[in-house]
Amino acid sequence: MKALRFYAPEDVRLEDVPEPECGPREVKIKVRNCSTCGTDVKIFHNGHQNLSPPRTIGHEIAGEVVEVGAEVESAFGTSWAPGDRVQVIAAVPCGECHECRKGWMAVCENQTSVGYQYDGGFAEYMVVPEQVLKVDGLNRIPEGVGFDEASAAEPFACAINAQELLDIEEGDTLVVFGAGPIGCMHIRIARGVHKVGKVFLVDVNAERLQMSADAVQPDEVINGAEVDVVERVMELTGGRGADVVITATAANVTQEQAIAMAARNGRISFFGGLPKTNPTITCDSNVVHYRQLHIHGANGSAPEHNKRALEYIASGQVPVKDLITERIPLERALEAFDIVKSGKAIKVTVEP
Repeated sequence: MKALRFYAPEDVRLEDVPEPECGPREVKIKVRNCSTCGTDVKIFHNGHQNLSPPRTIGHEIAGEVVEVGAEVESAFGTSWAPGDRVQVIAAVPCGECHECRKGWMAVCENQTSVGYQYDGGFAEYMVVPEQVLKVDGLNRIPEGVGFDEASAAEPFACAINAQELLDIEEGDTLVVFGAGPIGCMHIRIARGVHKVGKVFLVDVNAERLQMSADAVQPDEVINGAEVDVVERVMELTGGRGADVVITATAANVTQEQAIAMAARNGRISFFGGLPKTNPTITCDSNVVHYRQLHIHGANGSAPEHNKRALEYIASGQVPVKDLITERIPLERALEAFDIVKSGKAIKVTVEP
């Protein structure tokens, strides 16, 4: 079968490999869609400390069951059959550590990941490992939800996790930095689930800003390359600032701007991680203190967030199909990384 294999930074090869064999506590699937994100681009260029090469990459996965291990039902209490349509979690908690026992699976200290420690979804077939099944991380795709939409449930789940921490209230003013797919998903969730008020979308790439604005219709787009973002948000909010700010981009300045524009009792999500070579920002601690700001990190998702993402997609509360603007066959999978990096698409999915 064909698979996209990581060997070293900028050494990623589409090659023929044997089909994986299904163990007694594993489920084998035919991959129908594996979508891409900025993390895939980072892996392509820089690798990752948890990625052991050679490794089939790809972690936003939906597919069809083709084989079920003999011990799966007795070991995990779930019944699967060939033909079942499924979505696979990416971040795999251990289920046993202090954090997992507290219900904080998104920050499991022993977390492993599909596409890092286990072979991922840029392939014709993949095996869902025992560790995923152990934490109920293989999800049935609801009727009416396509494989392409289901593959977007994983990043969607990460956005759900972040917004869960923000105590968003109906009518809140929201600013989202980053007009990529995750920024669009944040806007869709905030509106569809939390019923926020005005939404402002910020980016420095005019083309991407327009493309995403056409899809998610923010109340205002702000090009950070052309205007003072903080000043503009203050103008738009009558000097109050934003109730909720989400930085869905890996830019230090956006985190500093988020603090500066937040209203009293404002909630801020540092959703996008910063480069390891430049991970610090300047923070006016008095602004945080006197405005009583709440600053949250957001790291991945838990299995339950993936289930909720699929439910939101199925109900129509949070549509995602129109955010998938490029579909690439597996034979051209390497092109997907260039498209993601260029920002010329909202969401790119690979279809083996």
